[in-house]
Amino acid sequence: MFQISFLKLKKNSLSVTNKEKTAEALAKYIPMSKADILKRLQKKNVYQVEFGKAGKNISVETKNKIEKEKLAGLVFTRQAERFYPNGTFATQLIGFAQQSDESGGENTLIGKMGIEKSYNSVLTGKNGKLTYSTDRMGYILPNAKKNVTEAVDGSDIQLTIDKKIQTFLEDTMTTVNAKYKPKNMMAVVMNPKTGEILAMSQRPSFNPSTKAGLNANSAGVWQDLPVEYAYEPGSVMKIFSLASAIDSDVYNPNAYFKSGIYKVGDIPIHDHNGGVGWGSITYREGVERSSNVAFATLLNKMGTDRFEDYLTKFGFGQKTGIQLPNEASGKILYQYPVEKVTTVFGQGTTVSMMQMLQGASAIASDGKMKLPYVVSSITNPNTDETTTTKMKVTGTPISAETAKKTREELTQVVSGENGTGKLYAIPGYSVAGKTGTSQIANATTGKYMTGKNNYIFSFMGMAPADDPEIIMYVTMQQPQLSDTQTGGEAVSEVFNPVMKNSLQYLNIKPAEAKKYEQVKVKSYAGKTKEEAQKAVTAQKLSPIIIGNGKKIVQQLPQEGELMMEGQKVILLTDGDMTVPDMTNWSREDALKVSEITGVPFTFKGTGYVTKQSAAAGTVLNQETNMQIELLEPESVDAFNQNKDETDREKVKKDTNIQENQGVGDLLNG
Repeated sequence: MFQISFLKLKKNSLSVTNKEKTAEALAKYIPMSKADILKRLQKKNVYQVEFGKAGKNISVETKNKIEKEKLAGLVFTRQAERFYPNGTFATQLIGFAQQSDESGGENTLIGKMGIEKSYNSVLTGKNGKLTYSTDRMGYILPNAKKNVTEAVDGSDIQLTIDKKIQTFLEDTMTTVNAKYKPKNMMAVVMNPKTGEILAMSQRPSFNPSTKAGLNANSAGVWQDLPVEYAYEPGSVMKIFSLASAIDSDVYNPNAYFKSGIYKVGDIPIHDHNGGVGWGSITYREGVERSSNVAFATLLNKMGTDRFEDYLTKFGFGQKTGIQLPNEASGKILYQYPVEKVTTVFGQGTTVSMMQMLQGASAIASDGKMKLPYVVSSITNPNTDETTTTKMKVTGTPISAETAKKTREELTQVVSGENGTGKLYAIPGYSVAGKTGTSQIANATTGKYMTGKNNYIFSFMGMAPADDPEIIMYVTMQQPQLSDTQTGGEAVSEVFNPVMKNSLQYLNIKPAEAKKYEQVKVKSYAGKTKEEAQKAVTAQKLSPIIIGNGKKIVQQLPQEGELMMEGQKVILLTDGDMTVPDMTNWSREDALKVSEITGVPFTFKGTGYVTKQSAAAGTVLNQETNMQIELLEPESVDAFNQNKDETDREKVKKDTNIQENQGVGDLLNG
């Protein structure tokens, strides 16, 4: 690239001889009018005329055209320029460099963000120099001695980014961004075995070649969000809470707890269905349903000091040390009792995406936590010496056995009957992961924002679950959702295609479809409610208790019938009959309740239950007018999101917490 200027020395061959002609000709090639050019050329007592941005970044082709005009006094100065041939491609990670005037007037290429900024001194070479004697007109004297100082090239940097996976990600992000128009969106694909970042992207972004989209008013464009942005992670944080509980030996997936509400002093912590809960359920089901109460009770078993120690081991509250500028450290909000409880399910405490990925690498790879890194190697072209980045284990927060058990439990979030992550299932591959719906504090008031769209929706998943080759983490802040769209749906439109394409591209073969065994139902009549629950669970079936009695008197299906693993067994007690929470149940399962109680149900629609006229826990008898509304699978998630929104408003009325204390409504999906 070239920069142009005009010398105005008087009485020598380097002066501008015809200003009118020069201005008219030059206006055809640079973005400046003839009048403005002429105005500059007519300045008096000026040694050299500069044209600012209009005279910079002149291509070779344009330079040749200008030279054909034979304009006296014209000088071209060669300048360095960085090219970004891929356009919007890991833009904030790579960053960009541009010409900057140093104090001596010399132009220098300076990195402004990302790799360009943090490795500016490595990438920058040294200009060569040629000195010789000239006459006063600038002509080289005959037989003048020339002194040459050779130029020194800057080093070459090889990134860990996989071009194919990055392309998958960029194309998908562009499509989803246009559809949902979120305030911001981040996504990173990492190899958990090494810590290598295979793809990293965000929206908003810009084209470093044209600078389209890059301006001072574009919020987020000037930040490398996965590195620099600290946010509340929501229920994705439960990945680390679960791992800590398993490692502490306080997590029994088949043990029961009472869902709904957990109190910290006088402050109630609610499950995300308005504190109704799902009755007495197993901790595994609590993980599947993303129960805040489940994790609050696990924290109580662990102890808050012990959990804080795990948070530190996982690297929260401190920078990872990734090779990029302005990394956020986040903050563990852990002073008051309620803050300790909300931290266990991702509220109040802030994190960076790099911290989350670093911590997740321990769960994906035998408990060994890896430092995320983006520079694979640096080569000095002058010496051919190459320095390769080595994998760095940053800690072992959990055991290999704990890592394996955590993945097994997280697989149920995606594939389990009650899993909140069903949207993220990848056909042919087992995915372990966790969903998140976190609140956003208003920067002005400090209070949490309200409204269907005002959340950060997220999912972190790893696959294949038994031995993960890839971790992918996607967050989406404030997408513009229609009445039938959900935040989870929007996030899945990024995660699913990129994860699937990446696994196939890496030649990771799909696993054989899991074969579910048939189970012969035993008799549970006469057993206590607790005994029956344990017996049904032991057969890998799902127990549903109807009534408030102590003993089981009837069951469906009957003894000896065959069922597939995971199906529901309806157990009727000897007390008053009560209504179960049938949300997301199939019509067939709801009919079992009608059959065993003898109370007729009226159904509207097809698919899965989204609404029931009698609330869970209501006494059920022949006078009950039970109406059930069903929706097809693609509509269920939209309903649940709207239902949670109503529940959140109810919770706010029940709590006496100042919202600006970082607690809000204590709900995360």
